[in-house]
This record gives sequence, C-alpha cells and structure tokens, in this order.
Amino acid sequence: MRKITPPQIACFTLLCVAVVALASAVSWLLLRDAPLGRFSSLAMLMVFVVLFYVLAICANRLFLWAVPLQTGPQAMGTRAEFAAQVNILFYLMIFNGLVRTHFVPVPLMRIVYLALGARLGRDTYAAGALLDPPLTTMGERTIIGHDAVVFAHVIEGDRFELFTVRIGNDVTVGAHAVVMPDVVIGDGAIVSVGAVVTKGTRIGPGEVWGGVPARLISRRAISATVPLPSA
Repeated sequence: MRKITPPQIACFTLLCVAVVALASAVSWLLLRDAPLGRFSSLAMLMVFVVLFYVLAICANRLFLWAVPLQTGPQAMGTRAEFAAQVNILFYLMIFNGLVRTHFVPVPLMRIVYLALGARLGRDTYAAGALLDPPLTTMGERTIIGHDAVVFAHVIEGDRFELFTVRIGNDVTVGAHAVVMPDVVIGDGAIVSVGAVVTKGTRIGPGEVWGGVPARLISRRAISATVPLPSA
C-alpha cells in the first residue's frame, strides 16, 4: 500500500477534530437542560455518536466537493492522490465500521450510502458493503446480497488506481460475492453466490455469472427496464 503522507494525515485530522468538536458542542447544547437524570450521560453519548457520523459524512462530502476524486492512476504527489488518500482515511478510520456493521438495518444503509455519494436507483439496496460509494452507480430494483463487497479502488503494492463500478437495473449480486473495479453489469444480470467478478469485466444484460474468477454460465430472457443511470 502506498504511504499516506503527513499532509494527508494532517488534513484528515483537522477535519476529524472539527467534527468531534462540533458534535460535542451540539450534543451538550441539545441536552444540557433535558431532565434525563441518571440517563443523561447515556443520552448525550448516543446523540454524540449520531451527530459524529452525520457530521463526518458532511465533512467527507464537502472535502470531495472541494477536491474531487479522479478516476485512473493516482500519480504520487498529485492533487488527485491527495483527495483519494484523505478519502481512504475517512473510510479506514470512520466509515468502515459503519459500512461493515450488521446492526444498521439495510433500508437505513441505503440512506447512508446515498449520503456518502453512491448513485442508487429506486428500490435498490445493499446488504453487503459498498467500499467506494462516490464511484458506484446502481440502477433500480437491484440488490447486493449479504456480505457481498463492491469496490472501485486498486491497491497493489505501489499501484493505486480508481475506477467506477456501474450496475444496471434488476441485478442480483449474490451473498459473499465480490465485484472489483471497472466492472459493468447489465440489466437483469445475476452474479452467483461467492463469485469473484474481476477487474474490467463486462457482464451483459440477462447474463448469469459465477465462479472464481467469475465466468459466464448462462443467459436468460429479461423484460425491458429503465436505462442504466449515467456515470
């Protein structure tokens, strides 16, 4: 993995300190006069945790608005690499536990992923983990199965690249499957349980893929669907 530099750490730390300070202040202002008795500390902690995640998401989105992610190779020392590395710090230090927890209901995780920048069509849900929401686009009525993983980054030694992942309408990605960067999955396709869809794979509409690495197993007829959202 490429080294995360002191300026990148400093930027993340400043944003994190601001989030903690603001969440603490708002929690205290909201509950300082509440008649909660011995439950006041617990209530303040719960409010703080919720505010912390909400404000951390806002800070991450604001940062990416100012310094957008760029797809392709992330050349060392560039503005693009700076944005990508700070974004990785947000996920490693804050969002990873939230994305991978099984305590957050799937419908609520849809809201979290949308807040983190994923483009999700109507009635689309992820029971697995979307590790790069800003680079992930999914159509309508699509489901990511339990403990499946979709990610859009390549970290191989010193190689660091970002791509998009585009998944169409009415797609099923089975439990424990893995969808790697630069993958496009057409409408009505199925990725079988435990399959590993490798980098750069193109899965056509109605195709069924499975295995490690995933291969075409069969094709099925599909009805007309809404076009895949634009990237």
